[in-house]
Amino acid sequence: MASLTPIYQSHFLFKRPNFTPPPPPNFSSSFIPKHFPYSKTQSFKLPRMAIRNYVVSATTAEKPRKRYPGEAKGFVEEMRFVAMKLHTREQAKEGEKEVKEPEERPVGKWEPSVDGYLKFLVDSKLVYDTLEGIIDKAAFPSYAEFRNTGLERSEKLAKDLWWFKEQGYAIPEPSSPGVTYAKYLKELSEKDPQAFICHFYNIYFAHSAGGRMIGKKVAEKILDKKELEFYKWDGDLSQLLQTVRDKLNKVSERWTRDEKNHCLEETEKSFNYSGEILRLILL
Repeated sequence: MASLTPIYQSHFLFKRPNFTPPPPPNFSSSFIPKHFPYSKTQSFKLPRMAIRNYVVSATTAEKPRKRYPGEAKGFVEEMRFVAMKLHTREQAKEGEKEVKEPEERPVGKWEPSVDGYLKFLVDSKLVYDTLEGIIDKAAFPSYAEFRNTGLERSEKLAKDLWWFKEQGYAIPEPSSPGVTYAKYLKELSEKDPQAFICHFYNIYFAHSAGGRMIGKKVAEKILDKKELEFYKWDGDLSQLLQTVRDKLNKVSERWTRDEKNHCLEETEKSFNYSGEILRLILL
């Protein structure tokens, strides 16, 4: 019967060979020739230029920059996104704020008074007078972009207050919420254009949306559905708003990311000041 012992093992029974196992191949820099066992190691090296380019690209490649919500559509969309989060769910589907103040309840549940509404209109006019004066003066060149946008409300409010006076109502002096906000806006506009633009955006755009709904509901309850001039615009409102959006996006293109973030961080303060004035309706 033939032996199953491999030939090389049977040879070892007679004489121990002087055999040193070859070192294991270095797969990172060499390859194994087709013949085996191999007699020599063949090196494989990348060209110096290729190695240098690979190292540079691997070490200097930047990580993708963080994208902010709405950023792809322009900075106005970023401002809108932040503002919506500060609404309640009843006010906006994106809202995250819990209802805490009377004015944060659904407008249908409000119990407004004419006296309170007049205080609201008077304080609102002071704020719009201040805003429009700041834009006309233009302490920063970018403010001049927002002159004569068609969103101005000061003259409209003056007409409304005159109408109330003709109806026999006494027009009150501006109260603390309006005076405080107007003073803050004036000081802010002279030193912090990014923060001021945040207030400019939120005041005008909020009035064109939720403000209109409030005006309609209040008029139904205390003014026999009369539509005030405060809630009317000369021309197509959607087009007026779009023109201002484009200008805001253009101005913000010159800002750094930190300056944009600073503007967004001012949103909550804008809501707080405006909320104090809105609350006057319920007094």
